[in-house]
Amino acid sequence: MTLQSHLEQLDRHLTRYRSGGILNLIDGEDSAGAGGVFETRSPVDESLIAKVARGTAADIDRAAKAAKAAFPAWAALDGAKRKAILHRIADGIEARAEEIALCECWDTGQAWRFMSKAALRGAENFRYFADLAPGARDGKSLPTKDHLNVTARKPIGPVGVITPWNTPFMLSTWKIAPALAAGCTVVHKPAEFSPLTARLLAEICHEAGLPPGVLNLVNGFGEDAGRALTEHPDIKAIAFVGESRTGSMIMKQGADTLKRVHFELGGKNPVVVFEDADLDRALDAVIFMIYSLNGERCTSSSRLLVQETIAKDFHARLVERVNRISVGHPLDPATEMGPLIHKTHFDKVTSYVDIGKADGATLAAGGTRVGDKGWFVRPTLFTCATPQMRIAQEEVFGPFLTSLSFSDEAEALAIANSTAYGLTGYLWTQDLTRALRFSDALEAGMIWVNSENVRHLPTPFGGVKASGIGRDGGDWSFEFYMEQKNTAFALGNHKIQRLGA
Repeated sequence: MTLQSHLEQLDRHLTRYRSGGILNLIDGEDSAGAGGVFETRSPVDESLIAKVARGTAADIDRAAKAAKAAFPAWAALDGAKRKAILHRIADGIEARAEEIALCECWDTGQAWRFMSKAALRGAENFRYFADLAPGARDGKSLPTKDHLNVTARKPIGPVGVITPWNTPFMLSTWKIAPALAAGCTVVHKPAEFSPLTARLLAEICHEAGLPPGVLNLVNGFGEDAGRALTEHPDIKAIAFVGESRTGSMIMKQGADTLKRVHFELGGKNPVVVFEDADLDRALDAVIFMIYSLNGERCTSSSRLLVQETIAKDFHARLVERVNRISVGHPLDPATEMGPLIHKTHFDKVTSYVDIGKADGATLAAGGTRVGDKGWFVRPTLFTCATPQMRIAQEEVFGPFLTSLSFSDEAEALAIANSTAYGLTGYLWTQDLTRALRFSDALEAGMIWVNSENVRHLPTPFGGVKASGIGRDGGDWSFEFYMEQKNTAFALGNHKIQRLGA
């Protein structure tokens, strides 16, 4: 496939949205937003993609009530039947995978080489949780001498899912698939910067036979639609992916209705390279985990900690590779890095170049805009940083790597743990005992040793400290979307104290 052929196919896919806009989907019906419309534009050239229904508290109320009304029947549906519907959704995703990928690239600026696989990964998510649906409510038998305790799980009820703009389709499936498999109904509020593929997912779900009201889509802004969702009394839980500061706001907004929350938040993740590491593989992983997906990923290794004995040579090789990264049109198969999502985010990311310089770090690569149209930036590298610098402490969420050096294991661990975040960590060493010690002491919810981020769906995904609350993946997802119940059956006439007899 070529850039031109991708553009021609994209044009065909977008025709109906250009004419009819991107509508909400509430109780199985298309719906205009009570707040009018807003525009979604491509970060490639700022061209208009479509007008989007702007949901308000009134739209959220309708969606929440639809989800509440649909919940009893969906929760009561046999798990095998929910499994069949979720597999049909996966079939629909696979059938439209190319359309999803093209739209995602155009709406977010992500490169085709990564998004071409993201839709298929979304289908995998649905298949995985579909297969778990029949046994999702299974419990345990916990006997004692006098009682038989039997546990069971029940879906919590209608839930709100708020997803981000960086890889929106795949992240939506991570949240929505287990919620549906558990028997919950959903109100989905996607990020306003990237609404296109959320609409595609909603269409696919309903075409696969998902009953009306089980999945509702309301587009809009955080301050109105988002807040209304987090405060709505019919919504029992909120699953959110985004900034730590926004997660704090959502927790406050849901406090009055005692909402359960699941947060996947920010990160300032370290990749620690010791002198005994396989430096060729480490270099590949360092580059991939910060510059792929335009650096707009929560698990990016945005802090490089490299042992001082190898720092000079490692940095020289790193600079050479970073300067060769291909920045260009996201639908060009040769592109390795596309534009940042929006001018607002472009301004934030590029502001850290001045911050890094002011702090005294060395700008070793990038830091400049590419072209005069769209939000393209050169992949950026700062070296000679210190742990207290803002570029070593704050999440930039872009193609922006800060490198620090360390002398020994103790110093590396102190630097690695010195931020407010704790999502992931990456460790490169051939010393097994060091790997065990270091990973045990590293403050992070997920750690990869001698590897980049390779996600396995049954494993727990989430962070500690300011990086989140709760875990996605496998049975951990069901723990969030379901309530635990215990029933104790007396096995005989055990002694009961008699008061007042």
